[in-house]
Amino acid sequence: MLREELTILIGGELNDPLLVDAMVNAVDVEVSPDLRTARVVVEHALPSTSDREVLGALRRAESYLRGALAENLELRYVPELTFQVDDTGKRGSRIDRILDEIATQAGSSVYRGGESDGPGIAG
Repeated sequence: MLREELTILIGGELNDPLLVDAMVNAVDVEVSPDLRTARVVVEHALPSTSDREVLGALRRAESYLRGALAENLELRYVPELTFQVDDTGKRGSRIDRILDEIATQAGSSVYRGGESDGPGIAG
């Protein structure tokens, strides 16, 4: 519920040009047991060198976001929000590139979509 609402608010109601260009999306929200704080994990379309700027823009918008959450959702408490960038997709892409380099250097013995250079699982 919080994740969906935050994605809508960040994507549609914040006027910061950086956030509009970044296409920020809340991918996870972890709320503390006492409901007082929430860690919002976000992803964005900008290079990872822009993480700090994106997080800064979200921090500046926190009071607006909390007010909008209070107005739009029926919550006992509106948690304080902290933001963190999700870099799993970028790490996954980096791992894929490394594995491709290893496969190329090793003579490409890795199974590639229908053809294999050696014994293994046939498709």
